[in-house]
Amino acid sequence: MNDSQKCCSSECTPARAHEAQNGRRLEYFTLGWNLIEAVVAVTAGIVAGSVSLIGFGVDSLIESLSGGILLWRLQLHEADEYRERIAVKLVGISFILLAAYVAFEATKTLFLREEPDVSIVGIVLSCASLIVMPLLARAKRRVAANLESRSLEADSRQTNLCAYLSAILLGGLALNALLGWWWADPIAGLIMVPIILREGIRTLRGDMCDDCHSTNVS
Repeated sequence: MNDSQKCCSSECTPARAHEAQNGRRLEYFTLGWNLIEAVVAVTAGIVAGSVSLIGFGVDSLIESLSGGILLWRLQLHEADEYRERIAVKLVGISFILLAAYVAFEATKTLFLREEPDVSIVGIVLSCASLIVMPLLARAKRRVAANLESRSLEADSRQTNLCAYLSAILLGGLALNALLGWWWADPIAGLIMVPIILREGIRTLRGDMCDDCHSTNVS
């Protein structure tokens, strides 16, 4: 089935098809960037014993999952309420899974006093993410507004969240490298948890509220 056959004449205009294509390009970039970021972060985190760096890598994996979900959603140019709802829920669940993982690993590291090594690779990676992620999130928000896509909007928040996590990660890694404050790394991980969890709950609640609204209207 080609793109023109996928379009519904009342919903799929050339402008909308163009925005959907832009959305797919952004998600392909997100997928590629985050897969590379995940491999680098997790590998460097394991080598250095850094819970925040491993958590950042796992976040990149989950964001890759989110990108895959959005590519599935954006296969159709027209509004698809079923795909939209499923995509929003999966993105929300991915936030909560990440929060649980980071909370467990950071707490364990503090309790066992597992001191991480200095990670120059992690510092460089977090700096690069601080530059790329805000630009990518802004582009996604623009496309999401044009497509009126809640799932893409939620995904843009996850991309923006990655920038915040990068700043927290950089702080923890830098304090450990410059001052030898080993506990700064797991503390950075714990600081990430409520931010990640809030976004997951916000995403899921937004979807449920939309469901409730639809039911009340009908």
